[in-house]
Amino acid sequence: MSIILSIVDRVKAVSSEETLAQWRAEEQAVRARLAAAAGYARADQLAGCSGMEILQGIFAGELPRPPIGDTLDFVPIRVEPGMAVFQGRPQLKHYNPLGSVHGGWFATLLDSALGCAVHSTLAAGERYTTLEVKTNFVRPITLDTGRVRCEGTVIHRGGTVATAEAKLVVASNGKLLAHATTTCLIVR
Repeated sequence: MSIILSIVDRVKAVSSEETLAQWRAEEQAVRARLAAAAGYARADQLAGCSGMEILQGIFAGELPRPPIGDTLDFVPIRVEPGMAVFQGRPQLKHYNPLGSVHGGWFATLLDSALGCAVHSTLAAGERYTTLEVKTNFVRPITLDTGRVRCEGTVIHRGGTVATAEAKLVVASNGKLLAHATTTCLIVR
């Protein structure tokens, strides 16, 4: 039995190391593309674009990246219709007085993945606004946690309301740190 457990542990360790290396490489590639400019896009840059086209423009470095990612040290990794993945690395500057990463850091990362997942479904001329976000913190994040990844997916996209869910996990072992849901209002 102990031989089987040690084999399983070694497979998990290799898998975790490979996953972490892949996530680091993806993050470096994204950071290199997004290095051009921060800020926000002008209305004339967005006119006639779908939500997916806007996000693709940000990912390609053709539109400015939102500066919140610089402040909180996280980046969008990829976006597909109805799905968005973000990744971050908690820093000491994100700590609360209790000696762990502030819940606002968790919530912002989750909200970004949720919002971009919904945003990716918008037609040209549509916009969204968040009506509510429900966040559940499962484990604390500290500097020892290392890199984390958050994936948001759309659950439902109607004509005026969209809902999405997101999970935040540890890069090294896939453990769940937090999860959230959102309801968004779609407007033209």
